[in-house]
Amino acid sequence: MQPNAYTGACPTRVVLDRIADKWAVLILGLLAEGPMRFNSLRRSIERLSQKVLAQTLRRLERDGLLTRTAFPTVPVTVEYALTPLGRTLAETVDALRLWAEAHITEVQAAQRAYDGRGLVMPDA
Repeated sequence: MQPNAYTGACPTRVVLDRIADKWAVLILGLLAEGPMRFNSLRRSIERLSQKVLAQTLRRLERDGLLTRTAFPTVPVTVEYALTPLGRTLAETVDALRLWAEAHITEVQAAQRAYDGRGLVMPDA
């Protein structure tokens, strides 16, 4: 059976869920530049908690998108790097970040215009 993300039981939805996560997108973008340590990732992404970073890294590792290498130092040094599969995804999702940065003023203007009409946002 061919994968079909529009079908409720399709396993591709798990992958889409992962790449729709803003933290995963930002982590993949940083790791595309090269391997990084946990604390470097944490310092590079403002407002990302240690707990959420650890959870996101574990999920990305489980999906085969990155590797975790522990070095026997005191304290232990841990480095994360993209796998070849992760590199293909990072190239794709970084385009979303670039689009968001390039078009944020247009999006904000549209939001202000919408809000100015007094419309109520529908519940999702």
